[in-house]
Amino acid sequence: MVKDYSTVWDNCLRTIKKNVNQQSFKTWFEPIKPVRLESNALTIQVPNKFFYEWLEEHYLLLLKKTIRQELGDSGRLEYQILMSQAKKKANSVGGPGTINTGSIKNPFVIPGIKRMDIDPQLIPSLTFENYIEGDCNRLARSAGIAVAKKPGGTSFNPLVLFGDVGLGKTHLAQAIGNEILKNFPDKSVLYVSSEKFTNQIIESIRNNAVNDFVNFYQLLDVLIVDDIQFLANKVKTQEIFFHIFNQLHQNGKQVILTSDRPPKDLDGMEVRLISRFKWGLSADLSAPDLETRMAILEAKMNQEGAELPHEVVEFICYNIQNNIREIEGVLVSLLAQSTLNRREIDLDLAKEVIRNFVTQMSKEITIDFIQRVVGEHFSVPIEQIKGQTRKRSIVIARQLSMHLAKNLTQKSLKAIGQEFGGRDHSTVIYSCRAVQDLLDTDPSFKDVVAELEKKIKMTLHDD
Repeated sequence: MVKDYSTVWDNCLRTIKKNVNQQSFKTWFEPIKPVRLESNALTIQVPNKFFYEWLEEHYLLLLKKTIRQELGDSGRLEYQILMSQAKKKANSVGGPGTINTGSIKNPFVIPGIKRMDIDPQLIPSLTFENYIEGDCNRLARSAGIAVAKKPGGTSFNPLVLFGDVGLGKTHLAQAIGNEILKNFPDKSVLYVSSEKFTNQIIESIRNNAVNDFVNFYQLLDVLIVDDIQFLANKVKTQEIFFHIFNQLHQNGKQVILTSDRPPKDLDGMEVRLISRFKWGLSADLSAPDLETRMAILEAKMNQEGAELPHEVVEFICYNIQNNIREIEGVLVSLLAQSTLNRREIDLDLAKEVIRNFVTQMSKEITIDFIQRVVGEHFSVPIEQIKGQTRKRSIVIARQLSMHLAKNLTQKSLKAIGQEFGGRDHSTVIYSCRAVQDLLDTDPSFKDVVAELEKKIKMTLHDD
């Protein structure tokens, strides 16, 4: 009786399934496809050379046993590697019915699939083209562009992007990944959050498939891990990531990480990992200035096909200073309110919407707030504005703060003086006169004061 190659392989699979755990069977045997049976030699097709070598190293004896059961002592196994269509003879055996890489939906836990089939997990719309550049992110964006042009080939490896929530770290990291795929379509790029990465490790440990997991990640050309700080105090996860990082870095592959703080401040992280994070470039993303925030909002408006009055754009950007995501959220809310409630988008509607985003609202303009706004503009700490320093730049900031406090609050001259280190009312009068003299003689200073007054007035207050 002539044996059919599919039947022979199906019989082999039944034996193999009894001798390996479910996850290993699914990972290493289900993707195999029987090709032919000639001269007592069964040919099976495997996805790539790595897959073949893994079978040879880990399942050689099992494959020998099953093939001899089906074909006798003279039975043998030949491999056909799918990617090159090359045949490779071996002393072992292995594999199941059909290969269907299109049905593999989770690229993280199935090593051995073709590299080109890996889903990068990137959002196509997050690109450099719609990532607005400003002083707050210029270094990080420039480094990202350099990496995208030569992944693994610059001194920016790893590239660590750090900054507070909502400042565009994820957008920039994904933009780098998308640009690499655009420049190098054959490279395997993968974006993964630290939470998903940790969950995958837990799952691989549960299924006794850690080696499979590690081998898959080590095949990547570019690995992007978001929010690396969440690996803190997860000893096993850090250990596995350490080995993956080392292998990728040694092989000249690119690693990109994001974090809410610089590597030196990552508490709960192994010293050896922090040391490796410092090998490349750590680039800070800080809060954008007013002009950059407005440019970001206007870019988002163009993307949404929306138009907002200029005064509304200014109002939004004056009031939301440290979170780009919230600016985008305000825009979405405004458009929804306008459409659903058929209301014109004006300052009143903007105030209503922003109250849902701004957690702390002043009931009135305070001297402390004026000091903060002026201090931020002149890069002078509030302590120095209140202090005794006579340095000219600090004196100007102090006198201007007093001038604005007199004009924008209901406080008496004596109360204002007390807020500036216990000074008396005569000092406040002198400061206001000095500021008025500058306003009368220096047009550029007049513009600065007008801008600061506008910022203070436009910042949201509970009427």
